[in-house]
Amino acid sequence: MADRRAEENGQPTQSTEKAIEDFDPAPKPKRNKYAFACAMLASMTSILLGYDIGVMSGAAIFIKDDLKISDVQVEVLVGILNLYSLIGSAAAGRTSDWIGRRYTIVLAGAIFFAGALLMGFATNYSFLMFGRFVAGIGVGYALMIAPVYTAEVSPASSRGFLTSFADMFINAGILLGYISNWAFSKLALNLGWRLMLGVGAIPSVFLALGVLAMPESPRWLVMQGRLADAKRVLDRTSDSTEESKLRLADIKEAARIPEHCNDDVVEVPKNSHGEDVWKELILRPTPAVRHILIAAVGLHFFQQASGIDAVVLYSPRIFKKAGITAKSKLLLATIAVGSVKTVVILVATFLLDRIGRRPLLLSSMAGMIASLGCLGFGLTIVDHSDEKVMWAIVLSITMVLFYVAFFSIGMGPVTWVYTSEIFPLKLRAQGFSIGVAVNRVASGILSMTFISLYNAITIGGAFFLYAGIGAVGWVFFYTMLPETKGRTLEDIEVLFGKFHRWKETNAFLKNKRVDPHNNGNNTADGGHVQ
Repeated sequence: MADRRAEENGQPTQSTEKAIEDFDPAPKPKRNKYAFACAMLASMTSILLGYDIGVMSGAAIFIKDDLKISDVQVEVLVGILNLYSLIGSAAAGRTSDWIGRRYTIVLAGAIFFAGALLMGFATNYSFLMFGRFVAGIGVGYALMIAPVYTAEVSPASSRGFLTSFADMFINAGILLGYISNWAFSKLALNLGWRLMLGVGAIPSVFLALGVLAMPESPRWLVMQGRLADAKRVLDRTSDSTEESKLRLADIKEAARIPEHCNDDVVEVPKNSHGEDVWKELILRPTPAVRHILIAAVGLHFFQQASGIDAVVLYSPRIFKKAGITAKSKLLLATIAVGSVKTVVILVATFLLDRIGRRPLLLSSMAGMIASLGCLGFGLTIVDHSDEKVMWAIVLSITMVLFYVAFFSIGMGPVTWVYTSEIFPLKLRAQGFSIGVAVNRVASGILSMTFISLYNAITIGGAFFLYAGIGAVGWVFFYTMLPETKGRTLEDIEVLFGKFHRWKETNAFLKNKRVDPHNNGNNTADGGHVQ
């Protein structure tokens, strides 16, 4: 009767209100344009690595002819930058905790600028190697800090999308390097390759200036006790005021700042400044931290050990083995590789927060394994045939394009996104730098041994080997890596610690999220975010 009287008076009943709320979908938060701009500017530093990878694939052809160097010297020249970058990535964690994420990005651009100029003006092999040394340090800094900054400034609803910008710009840089090779290949032998390398200094200037317009990372600001500054940044980079407050509370908890401390500037406990970080990360890690570290190291190792730099850096040689001999056509073919990588990574950025990290990673690696196997088969047929076998040539070229496409849809972006979000706040910079170090060592070894490897076991055998390594990587990913989509950065640690039994924790968290008695306090995808 009360319900009928309410209806007669034009008032909706309680049951009607509940029915409307139940069927009304929650509004999807709009993309935060400010966080988008910050992530874009920070991630553009990755162009520096991409450009160097792309440009060296073609420049090495002309450097070998001009400086009269051997294949072994070419291998060292091409791959040594990855080992030099270890210095930058090792120093970047501590540097970014000291001077901040933003100024570390500026420092990366400045160092690479100097290295690019040195390479452009190199008069001999030794001078060129010194330029590679300087540029490598800059690349190491950029590779470590850009994804960390982006993850720390991004709301969880779009963290995967924004953090994948780093890999997107690596691919854009590779494409620019390929185009630079083709554009300058018509010039005199002693001038063309110097311009290819030297023009890499130009983007680093604009990148360093653009980064100065960005805010500092809110997590770094909290670590310095600057709560008011951190709150201002969080208010602008969060999807809502409530989310901003939750993110600030989570960061304060991780930095061991008492919840009641809300002054503009507070004193930060000494042990959250970075002391004992390496002890907690390496010497005495908790089971969760040990699992996180193994996951990060394995992810970065298999990303490179499955052969991506061999394909990208030596694509002219691969296409030459497949039957393309003219230098101009070889360089045009590499532009096709760069174009495919860049287009596919654009698609991947929109899938990370919709499909998730794990499905993309597993399907990507499976496609890479199949492509490598077919590429090895095609190149083996071409290598052992006295006449041109057109179907094998077409198969080989097609599989190169398929391989880079599968890499860019998952393995490429997921590695950087996943590693930047799984480490706890206190360990994030140093933990990520370990991942980058493993990545660069694996890349350096692979790129400095590819020519010698295919001379020893044939070029087809080399790609069969990479396919086998990729298969081991797929098993590792399937058993050891939980899904992190939509989790808060500081809550992700809960998923780790049980190693291959992480699915038990994941199932528990899923049940907890759908529990109607949790009053909305548990984290949902895109919900409680830091």
